[in-house]
Order: sequence, then C-alpha cells, then structure tokens
Amino acid sequence: MGHGSGSEEQSYGGRAETRRAPQRNAGGRRRAAEPAGGRRGGSTGPGRGRGRTAPDRKRLIDYPRADKYGWQRWMPSWKLVAGLFVGFVGSLVAVAGIGYAMVGIPKVDETANAQNNVYYWKDGSQMVATGGETNRQIIDLSQIPEEMRWAVISQENKTFYDDSGIDPKGIARAVFNMARGGQTQGGSTITQQYVKNAMLNDQSQTISRKFKEIFVSIKVGAEVDKDTIMAGYLNSAYYGRNAYGIQAAARAYFNKDAIKLNPGECAFLSAMLKGATYYDPAGSPAVDPTNATREKNQKRALLQMQDTLDKMVEYGHLDAAKRAKYTTLPKWQNPRSNTDLKGQVGYLVDLANGYLVSNSKTTGITQNDLQQGGFSIYTTFDKNKVKDLETAVTKVQKANIKPKQRPDTDTHVQFGGASVEPSTGAIRAVYGGEDATKHFTNNADQTGAQVGSTFKPFVLAAAMTWGVRDPDLGSSQAQDERTIVSPESLFSGQNKLKIRNYDGSVWKNEKGEEWLQTNDGNVSLGTAPEYKIDLREAMRESVNSAFVQLGQDVGLDKVKDSAVKAGLRDDSLTGSGFPSFSIGISDPSAIRMAGAYSTFAASGKQRDPYSVEKVTSKKGQVFTHKTESEQAFTSKVADNVTDVLKTVVEKGTGTNAQLTGREVAGKTGTTDGNKSAWFVGYTPQLSTAVTMFRLDDDESNKNRSFLEMFGTGGQKKIHGASFPAQIWHDYMEEALKGVPSKDFPSPEPIGEIVNAEPSPSPTPSATETEETEPSPSPTPSEPAIEPSPSASETCNRFFGCDDESGGTNSGSTDGGTGETSPSPSDTATEDTSRGNQNGGNLFGGSTG
Repeated sequence: MGHGSGSEEQSYGGRAETRRAPQRNAGGRRRAAEPAGGRRGGSTGPGRGRGRTAPDRKRLIDYPRADKYGWQRWMPSWKLVAGLFVGFVGSLVAVAGIGYAMVGIPKVDETANAQNNVYYWKDGSQMVATGGETNRQIIDLSQIPEEMRWAVISQENKTFYDDSGIDPKGIARAVFNMARGGQTQGGSTITQQYVKNAMLNDQSQTISRKFKEIFVSIKVGAEVDKDTIMAGYLNSAYYGRNAYGIQAAARAYFNKDAIKLNPGECAFLSAMLKGATYYDPAGSPAVDPTNATREKNQKRALLQMQDTLDKMVEYGHLDAAKRAKYTTLPKWQNPRSNTDLKGQVGYLVDLANGYLVSNSKTTGITQNDLQQGGFSIYTTFDKNKVKDLETAVTKVQKANIKPKQRPDTDTHVQFGGASVEPSTGAIRAVYGGEDATKHFTNNADQTGAQVGSTFKPFVLAAAMTWGVRDPDLGSSQAQDERTIVSPESLFSGQNKLKIRNYDGSVWKNEKGEEWLQTNDGNVSLGTAPEYKIDLREAMRESVNSAFVQLGQDVGLDKVKDSAVKAGLRDDSLTGSGFPSFSIGISDPSAIRMAGAYSTFAASGKQRDPYSVEKVTSKKGQVFTHKTESEQAFTSKVADNVTDVLKTVVEKGTGTNAQLTGREVAGKTGTTDGNKSAWFVGYTPQLSTAVTMFRLDDDESNKNRSFLEMFGTGGQKKIHGASFPAQIWHDYMEEALKGVPSKDFPSPEPIGEIVNAEPSPSPTPSATETEETEPSPSPTPSEPAIEPSPSASETCNRFFGCDDESGGTNSGSTDGGTGETSPSPSDTATEDTSRGNQNGGNLFGGSTG
C-alpha cells in the first residue's frame, strides 16, 4: 500500500508516530543501544542525522542564557532587565500601598506628653521634678496671626498648600544621610514635622522611623485639611524655653498672647523653630559655652528673622512698607517662669543640664533627650551648703545695701558665689542671684566681672614653676636660663613703677608711650629708697607693681599657662599681651575661680568642677561621673602658694575671712573703677569664691555696663576685704560645721631669693604724657557686647586710664590696699559662661 500524503498512517502522527510504532509492536521492550553513528550521527531511521538535541523545557528566567556561549551567556537580555525593573517598581508600589493602607493617623493627645526629669540633692533627696514637662496651650488657628503662618511657610515649606505632605527629594537626602550615620535635617515638610512632633512617640533617627513618618505624613496630607495641619504644627512645635506651641512661646519670649504678635515677632519665633539653643537671644552658654553665647545667638536670630521677613515680602505674604518697620530684634524677656525653679534651684538645674549636654559625648545625653524627659539626675549640690551660701549673701545684702536710701550707689548691686570640693571637684553650692525666675544670668557661672588681684596666685605659681628670666642675657638665651623664685624674693613695691621688659628696657605701648604701674591708694610699699618688698608681703598687702613686674620677668605666656593648668578656661583669659594681665583683667566665673584655688588646696592636683554624679532612666544606668586628676603643679609649688595665701588671711588684706580654729588661705581682689570685688579662699576641705559688682540686671538692655561702687553700702570704696570676705566667712563657718579641722601641708623650701633690679626713675615727659591721657569710655556706637581684648587693641584702652589721684593706673584694685586695674571694657561681657563649662566642661562647666 502506498504511503502518500493521504495515507492513513500519516494522518495519525506523521514521523513521530512512525518512530513509536516498532516499539509498540515489540511489546514495549526497551530499545537496544544505538550503534555508533546511529541516533546522533547515523543516517538510518526517520529523523536521524539532525546534529542537535531536542530543546530543554522552557525556563521562567532564561539566565544564564541557554542559547549563548562565552561572555554572551552571562549578559542579561533587555527583556530580562526590563522585567526586573518593572518587578522592582511594582514591588515598591505594592509595599508602599500596603504600608499606606496599614498606617492610621495617630491621635495627637496620645503622644504629645513629655515626662519630667527628677533632680536629686547630694544626699539623695528630691530637689525638683521639672525640665521635661510640656508647657503648651492649644489654640485655634483663628488665634494665630496670619503672619506667623506665612513666616513659617516662607522659611520652611513655601509649597505647603500645594504639596502632598512630603518632599521626595528631601526624603531621599535624609535617608541617604541616615544610612551614612549623618543628620536628617533638611528632609521634612511642615506636615512631616507636625507628624513627628505631635504623632510619633519614636523620635529616633532611624530609617524605619523615617519610613513610618513618611507613610503617616502622606495619609495626613491626603486626609487632613491644610489649615488643621498648620494649626497642629504651630501648637506642637518646640520654641525653646520649655515652650511647646505658639501660645506658650509668645508668653515665654514676649509675655503676650499669640494673637497679639506683630510680624517681626512672628518672624523671630519662626527662627526659634530652627533650634532655640543657637537662636534664643538670651543665649544657652550652659549647653554650648563657645557657640551659644548671647552675642552669637542674637546675631543668628536677627539674621534669620530678617531673612524670613524678606522671603515673606518676596512671596507676596507681607507688604514691603510694613516689613521695613522690623529691622532689629523685638524686645524679649528673660526666659524663666517655672515657679518650681525659683530661688537657687533654677541655677542648679541649669548647671546640671549644661554639664550633661556639653559633655554629651561622655554622658550620652543630648538637649533633645532632656526635653523628652524621663531621667533621674543625681547632682553634687549639698542642700545645706546651698542654703548657707544664700543666707550669707542675703544677710550682708539686707544689712548694707539700701537702694531706696542710696539710689545712686546701691542700685543694681549683685552677688555671685560658688563652692567646690578640692578632693573631687564636685560643686557643692552656688549662689547665682536673688531668684532664678527673676534674674536669669547665673552669677556663679558667668558675669564678665574682672577678678582683680585674686589672679596674683597664678603669677606666683608660674614664677615658682618656670622661674624668672635672667635680664642680663639676650631674649632667646633667657628662655633657657631661668631662676626658680622663692616667696622671699625681692621686687619693687614702688608706686607709679616703670615696668621693664626682659632685656631691662621700659615697656611701651603701641604708640611708644611708657606706662606707670600704680598701687591702690597711690602709695609705695617696701623699704625706701628702692622700696624693695618680698613676694610674701607683696601678696599680703596686694602690691600691684611687684606682681606686674614679676609677671613680665616670668613671661605672660607662662602666667597664662599657670592659670589654665590651675583650671581656668582659656577663653576667659583676656589681655594676656599686656602687663596688667598679671593683676586680673580677665573674667573667669566664680565656679572656675573656686575650682582653680582648689588645685592649690589639693597640693597641685587639678580636678575639673562638675555638677552631676550619675543619671538613670527606666532603662537603667545612663551615666556615672568619674573624677580625673591631673598634677598641674608639684606639691612643693602648690603648698608654697598656699603658705603665702595663708598670710593674706592671717595678717593681710583678708583678715575678715578668718575662721574659728581653722587654717585659711585666700586672696582679695578689686578692679578698675571699683566695679567688682572678690574674695576667693579655701580650707583643705572646701574652696569658695564670692564676687560682688554693680550691673543693670535688665538683660535685654543692649548697653548694660558695670557701674562704680564708690559709696555703695555706705562705704567709701568696696574692696574684696569688705562684703565679699564677710559673706565668705559667714558661709564657711556654717558650711564646715561638724567637719574636723585640718591643717595645710607644711611647704618644702623652694627656689632662690631673687633680688630684682630697681626700676628706672620715671621721666617727667613720660609721667606727664600718661597723666594727661583721658580715660576711654564706650561710645554710643559701640556694640552692647564687646569682644575680648586682644594685643592688637590700643594700649591706652587697657593702661592709659587716669586714677583719681593722678598718674596712669593699671591693674585691679584689691581689698585692703588693693589695686586699680585697667578694664578691657566697661561693658558687661554677656554670656561668657566661664564655669559650666563649669560643671559642664567645666565640667566641661554650665556645665555645672
């Protein structure tokens, strides 16, 4: 039968059926192995000789590519790439959709409550619970000025009313920064900030938290009215000063309701949203003593405020003529209202907070952490000593300062004080002012008041550590040829002394004018006719001329090193290029002065003052302070300084500070124009500094300046030996009750008796030139806050002042015989926070 195309077999399957037929006929037996050249290469049988295998089952993803060889096998096809991309995008969309569907809009009331921080005294009893509570009053959008809304929108999110609630580019940038371990600022819209501030308990800087914020923000942006979001944001945002929300902020800064804010005040408050630590015009020195000073914060706040107003005009939200009215910072008030912080408690809390934040790398606690609250903070402050110091100040103030009776001399009188434990560096007490809720500046931590002759011990310590240079040698050789000084060394106590350089030449200012150093009262001390006086007696009677020349002979760089080694902060030491540096034109804080004198009390071991022993939270221990000591001076040097300072209290200018049955070492100090007075002294167990000055306490006044104290308290002149020494005495008698008396170590002999060369006689021309030099005074155009003096400033600013009896004076006037010191500036140095950095960096000190 033929097998044409129409045959029956062919119709059943063609070649494939033909191949299977013999197998069926064979009863299904397994086919024998094909001979060589059979199935693959032979020519017999149907379908043979094709030279290729049957194709594999088709794969879902053809990779590596089956039909390619070599490198092409591993090169994905465009179909594969496109498919993966579409799949990836689809997955993201699916995840985003699921995430969006799963998140809800949290209730604001459930998450907008912060916890208190609890502060404890040294004995473990509770001082106050504060710092983390929420100061917020919710108000309607109708009670928020329209200018406030536009100020925030113009500065932070100009597309607020048009966007979806998120900024994709900003989010990508923030996520990228977080992935790198950086900060996330710059990636948030107003909606996102509202969600973060008011709806999310988790404030951590993590990618998961950021994604949660994004999803919630998208849903809020889609489902919540924009005006509601704006009101919620302005009511929940933090403006500094523990003020959450615009109403609390208006009260904290301007003591008015939010509805009464003018455009300038609105722009000002919008600046606070960038971080009040660096924009609050009162400054935040306890947190960052270097960058958050009053001066720097005011400059930043003004620039930000002006930029906001300009943008409001640019975007059509404010009339240019109206904007022109607001070119300066609005008048703001002091930042304290919590009655729990009244008295000294507010100052103590500030010091503790400052210490923790300024040392955040060690403590692990940031400003934001403190605002969230929940910490138990155990301070170093002794409740009884704090009360004793406040009582001592109040007693002297009430008995002697009569502003109603003597308004020209007794107004604006202020006191400050601090007490530090030499063996640890713990701050046991401070007196920051009359009331922390009324007087914001902590007078224990920052004043700008010069320390006068209380600086002289650092000059003596330098002379006994490095020695004086040999005036007979060249200046370069003299650097290596030094003589360690004994307290019995002789220097000139002559009034109107010409001060010599190292080579014996007379010191001259930049104009080539000679300078005559005066003593308080314009008297010469020592043995005539050369008026030689040993350094022990010169310290006891606080003789300016002797210590100014000693500082020159040692080198002012060494004097500065000595002060820093003792514990003073470098940024508080001003005018170190001028001779009067040795007699106290610098302005360290009371905390730092007490800490520096503690170094002498501890036989040369320096320990930074600090204010917090430990911090705990619900998670357990957070931080524990570890005291670190540094041998700043040898015990021989420190003990000799102490021995000299003992004579000041025993029979010198500091006799008012004598304690019953105890050895006391200390020094008096008064400054140029009688504008500040100090007493700093110590026993082996406790070191205390007390300062007194006159300064207008209106801290919003940009032109505040220190005032003279001639006639204050009914006294002809205020010395460190008067009210400061009396306060010191009354406080220490109480603070040391029950503490066994302890003597200072007996000093080992030190150095050689140097007999300084007599000073050249004053020339008539030099004296005449100096005496006719007018005393400089600030001009109305000078800024409210002046920079620290530098060597480039004219010397007349520091040394060319006439004293009341004629002759050019310089140096601090001191209690007893005192001294008169030129002032780098009569204007108050605001926010120099010399201590906390005290307690903080003081502490590290504000921080405290």
